[in-house]
Amino acid sequence: MTARGGNACDIVVFGGTGDLAMRKLLPALYYLHRDRHLHPQTRILALARARHEPEAYRRLVRRHVSQHVASADFSEDSWGSFSARLDYMPLDISQRLEFARLARHLGDSPGRVRVFYLATLPDLFAPTALHLHGAGLVDDQARIVLEKPLGESLATARRVNDQIGSVFDESRVFRIDHFLGKEAVQNLLALRFGNALFEPLWRNGHIDHVQISVLETVGVENRGAYYDQAGAMRDMVQNHLLQLLCLVAMEAPVHFEPEAVRNEKLKILEALRPITGMDVQDQTVRGQYSRGRRAGETLPAYYFEKSVDHDSNTETYVALRAEIDNWRWAGVPFYLRTGKSLAQRKSEIVIQFKSVPHRLFPGTTPQGNRLVIRLQPDESISLSLMAKSPGRGMALQEVELDLHFDEAFKRRRWDAYERLLLDVIEGDATLFMRRDEIEAAWRWVDPIIGGWQEVYRSPKRYAAGSWGPEAADSLLERAGHAWFDERGD
Repeated sequence: MTARGGNACDIVVFGGTGDLAMRKLLPALYYLHRDRHLHPQTRILALARARHEPEAYRRLVRRHVSQHVASADFSEDSWGSFSARLDYMPLDISQRLEFARLARHLGDSPGRVRVFYLATLPDLFAPTALHLHGAGLVDDQARIVLEKPLGESLATARRVNDQIGSVFDESRVFRIDHFLGKEAVQNLLALRFGNALFEPLWRNGHIDHVQISVLETVGVENRGAYYDQAGAMRDMVQNHLLQLLCLVAMEAPVHFEPEAVRNEKLKILEALRPITGMDVQDQTVRGQYSRGRRAGETLPAYYFEKSVDHDSNTETYVALRAEIDNWRWAGVPFYLRTGKSLAQRKSEIVIQFKSVPHRLFPGTTPQGNRLVIRLQPDESISLSLMAKSPGRGMALQEVELDLHFDEAFKRRRWDAYERLLLDVIEGDATLFMRRDEIEAAWRWVDPIIGGWQEVYRSPKRYAAGSWGPEAADSLLERAGHAWFDERGD
């Protein structure tokens, strides 16, 4: 069995010695090869500044791939045939003339799909595209994959999009968000649009509020230089969290095909109520972790991390209240939060349904009626209901109907990058962001960042290893809400 598209392909990875390539891209390509989803003539060429010989690079990749795939899935036979596809060439992206050498290395390949994956700093996206074009490497079969974030503001995103668009047609630009490749995220679409049960309830008449959380226990680690310029808003909210919000809130597309799906997501981004001026203080919280402890270990403050300015006001935590001004969602708050160096690692979407209109059973506090879609670390869907506790009387307690993917599906789940890489090869852009989506997201985010700079300069401190700044709890408490199960889950 060959790739579903059936085409031979050159997969060219810029940044081939970086963390993303070693932890995610190359292990994903190994799985696609092992499971025979790649055409027999597909080649993988990694590029970076480091002066490795191809065989030395293969040894480096072998060490990382064997660490990042399940031990039962790594075999010498599969590695041997995979490594035969894998090549390496030193290349300095800043040197335009080196792209002529890349063109000679790839050779003439009419009709062959070329995927240029830019696992690099965003500043290099546009120059790389222009150099590829100058070297004659961009034709109707060439595709470019861009990692987030794209730009630092609406103006810079437009500039990058213009430069990329001068070389690659929009249909061949794949702006990747790996969250959209996760099994649980796609199951959200299946849950919403494949079952009649939820559609009548999926609206403001029945939903009280929605929470979207992406929480990390790690700090910035080795990304200090990048992160101190970006912050949590640019790094996570503008892309990951807003994309998840779109999938929760979008209307059903007429067809499940790329443009129809992306049109519906764009409508949600355009319906987001702007947060501007003094509303920034009332509807957003930005924080930065200070020194703290977790499980007896001392955790450093953000400003002591490597490559971080000691006077930095960069936010490592964001919580905000968003509202969507359309008929389905009017009046329903969407609470978004993300942060680093927190008490727990989890990514989840919580749909809190409204309580019953009348308390029929005395002494019972209505709870339950909650749908939780867990994206990581354990992908699952859980529906909380109220049921009678065994024994005398009508005491109710919350119970859960759980779908754990590991238990329900007795086969290996694909990593997000496997699915997304194969989609790029086939030219399927359904799970990728279109230019107007990116720019609509920046149009909403820019005034918040501007408001912080004007009236909300210093982030609120929270201890590393905690649940974030107390102001984030107050953001929900003012409406009688609370973050879901953060202390005990």
